[in-house]
Amino acid sequence: MSSTTEDDMLLEESSSASPTPQVKPRWYAVQVASGCENKVKLDLQQRIHSFGVGDQIIQVEIPQSAIVRLKKDGSKQHAEEKVFPGYVLVRMAMDDDAWTVVKNTPNVINFVGAEQKRGYGRGRGHVKPLPLSPGEVDRIFRQVTEQEAVVKTNLNEGDKIAVLSGPFKDFAGEVIEVSPERSKLKALLSIFGRDTPVELEFNQVQKQ
Repeated sequence: MSSTTEDDMLLEESSSASPTPQVKPRWYAVQVASGCENKVKLDLQQRIHSFGVGDQIIQVEIPQSAIVRLKKDGSKQHAEEKVFPGYVLVRMAMDDDAWTVVKNTPNVINFVGAEQKRGYGRGRGHVKPLPLSPGEVDRIFRQVTEQEAVVKTNLNEGDKIAVLSGPFKDFAGEVIEVSPERSKLKALLSIFGRDTPVELEFNQVQKQ
């Protein structure tokens, strides 16, 4: 009759007491149909509640940055612009249930990851979701929170403009440089019969 040693008892006790390791939540990028980012976020949040996977799918975000659009009358309109159009970021502990809830959300195309080729037949294989690195996540959300509002304009080099205000009002010219970060541009204006580069504010000009 074999006897159970103290070491065997400790090993058995340790084995039965050790919990199943939990998957650490990571950020994943999910490709979605163009223009459907907000709808996917809303639908996914509802599905998380319906399927009871709130412990696995923790956060759904659409990173956006502040911008200022210049209107034709020179006024400014403050708005937000998606940093990654066509993508939604999801913080989740990846398992089969969580993957299924996200993947089957309407207008979701696929996770961003590495495609694993099929071992047989033809066609595309399965995409293995790859989490974003901590550095990527930090850069994305730091950009969203710290970046100053970017001025958006429809002016480009080579565009013809008319000056609406300032000392060069009623002059016409051509854009030679655009500086969105300064809300300024340089244009060649015909002054005394000679093309002269002049720096102007965005709200001083109008595209012709």
